[in-house]
Amino acid sequence: MESITSASYAVHFNQNAYAVLEQHLTKKNYSKLFILVDTNTRRDCLPILKSRLRGKYDFEILEIIPGEENKNISTCTKAWEALSNLDADRKSLLINLGGGVVTDLGGFVASTFKRGISFINIPTTLLAMVDASVGGKTGVDLGPLKNQIGVINQPEMVLVVSEFLATLEVRQLNSGFAEMLKHGLIQDATYWKSLKLITDFVALDQLIYDSVIIKNKVVLQDPTEQGLRKILNYGHTLGHAIESYFLESTNHETLLHGEAIAIGMILEAYLSHHLTGLSEGSLEDIKSTFLGRYKKVRFSPSDIQNILSLLKFDKKNSHGNINFVLLHAIGKPAIDVKIPENLYKEAFAYYNGL
Repeated sequence: MESITSASYAVHFNQNAYAVLEQHLTKKNYSKLFILVDTNTRRDCLPILKSRLRGKYDFEILEIIPGEENKNISTCTKAWEALSNLDADRKSLLINLGGGVVTDLGGFVASTFKRGISFINIPTTLLAMVDASVGGKTGVDLGPLKNQIGVINQPEMVLVVSEFLATLEVRQLNSGFAEMLKHGLIQDATYWKSLKLITDFVALDQLIYDSVIIKNKVVLQDPTEQGLRKILNYGHTLGHAIESYFLESTNHETLLHGEAIAIGMILEAYLSHHLTGLSEGSLEDIKSTFLGRYKKVRFSPSDIQNILSLLKFDKKNSHGNINFVLLHAIGKPAIDVKIPENLYKEAFAYYNGL
């Protein structure tokens, strides 16, 4: 597969990715090489990466505990301290080998250590391959609130290697697939239709490539999310609030990102039907597609109230307004839509009644 060029870096795929990485390491002559992993990717992915590199490299390994609940400043502090103790300087390189938690947090750690060192993202989950590792967003959560602290800073490169997907459970693959479905909903109705036909995760290379193309096209036009890039947040306004609430709730099982976003996309499709012209047939299509893949969740009145109270923290908000991304039609998004308060509970009532 041909590499995909972004503003200041490129996304490389599979065997070409390893060759490009070795060329880069030879050319740059970094003072020190670090790899950030979590417990899972140290066990499952780091041996694969090392075995594919033909050169001899002296990597220092930094390990964090996996899970969204560890994507915080405390984990960053430990990583900064480890870099400092291992004599990292401004000519060092940090390679982030992991899912969205590792690439988001690792990018932020690199962007702020000594006012910025170089980093490379090697996403190992489907979610990170098609979303978290592309576009330069880095950061961590503030308590249960998603991605409140961070910067936009581009990596040296992104390496997408699909063999890492073999290390994942089906639930994790489904989580990433939700973001791919979102790409179809916001940009390409034909892509949406092709994704709906997928019944397993055996051969995803071309679909991953197509998703990266879609996201990169949007990011190139609006790198700092002043307008168009907001469309990538379809399903995320309510979805992030749901994810945050379930992360801190003692009464519910924690939801993976894609599971929460799938619910958010159904809810926001309902809002789209009422506010921006999404047809009833398209609403039915979106609803049935996500319910066919993702577990239904029951929301109590207190759950709904607590979730809605989190909307004020959404990063798209401005001047006291909660701004939504909705759909005119599949493949045609609308940004900065204001929602009448009565429709929030109507949307949850619609979902609960499915």
